[in-house]
Amino acid sequence: MPKPEVTRLTISWSKNTDLALRSHLGSKGLKKGALSQFIEDAVQWRLFDQTVDEVREAFAGVSADDLDGMIGEAVKSVRKDKNRGRAGRTPK
Repeated sequence: MPKPEVTRLTISWSKNTDLALRSHLGSKGLKKGALSQFIEDAVQWRLFDQTVDEVREAFAGVSADDLDGMIGEAVKSVRKDKNRGRAGRTPK
């Protein structure tokens, strides 16, 4: 599997946070690259968390039954489109 493109950046944070994180990673026996991977994972989780909060806020006034119906319709639509795309293919 090809390696994803990497971007370098410089971050500034407190000395306490830096030492706490490096101590944590060191106690787990993690080596070079562990800090970058930890930060990337943390950012991805934070972005996901914020997206979930935004969706919850946007649908706060929608009943559970209505929401289930909306999700069901969306799933049906995607499956229909996906199956439509397969209809034109020849089997291998």
